[in-house]
Amino acid sequence: MSRLSDHVDWQYVFREYWNVYRFGSAGGNSVIRSHLKDVRNRLNAELEINPEVAFDQPNSLPVCAWLGRAMDQGLNERTAPLVRSLARVIDQLTWRYGYERMRKGLARKYAYAELMGPNGPVISKKLILGLVLFAPRCTYPEHSHDGISESYICLSGSVSDSNYSVFTPGSLLFNPPKRAHRMTTGDFEPTLLAYAWTGDEDKLAHQKMDFSIRK
Repeated sequence: MSRLSDHVDWQYVFREYWNVYRFGSAGGNSVIRSHLKDVRNRLNAELEINPEVAFDQPNSLPVCAWLGRAMDQGLNERTAPLVRSLARVIDQLTWRYGYERMRKGLARKYAYAELMGPNGPVISKKLILGLVLFAPRCTYPEHSHDGISESYICLSGSVSDSNYSVFTPGSLLFNPPKRAHRMTTGDFEPTLLAYAWTGDEDKLAHQKMDFSIRK
C-alpha cells in the first residue's frame, strides 16, 4: 500500500483544501469559525503522518455527464485553485450513491466521491473530505447526521438550503449534528460541492451519506 507522499497531485488537492478552510470567511460566526479550525487541525494531523492510500476502481455514474461543465465553471470562480488541483485527479475518483436503493429520479442527478476518510482513498479515521455533484434541478431530500458536523464549500453552480438561503461559489454551508437540511440546485447549471465531515471516529466510520434520510 502506498503513502500520500507517493502521489504529488493528491498532496496539492489537500493543500488547496486546507487553504479554502483557512481563508474562507466564517461570516463572523464563532461556531463556524471553530468548525473551520477543526477541519484544518484534523487535516494537518493527517498530513503529518503521511497516510496510506488505497484506490478503488474508478467509477462513473450518470450525473458525471455534468462533471466537465461543473469543472469548467469552477475554473472561473475564486475557488479555482482547488478546482484545478481536483482536475489532476478527477479520473481516479470512485463516484457512489451511498444508497442501497435509490429514490426515483435521484440516480441520474446525484453522486459523491470520497477523497479522504475511513474508506479512502486517502485513509483517515478522524476526517472525511469529498465531493458532491448535483445535476440541474436536483432536490436532495431532507436529512440529518448523527454526531457529524458537516460543511460544504460551493465550487460551481448554486444550491439552496432548505428553501431559506442560496449559496454560490465560494460560499460555505454548515450543518451541525442532527440539523435537518434539504438541498436544491438551479435550473440550468450543475453544482459541485467540496464537503468535510468531522466527529468521533466511531461516527465517521459507520455513517453513510444517507444515514438519516427521512423516508
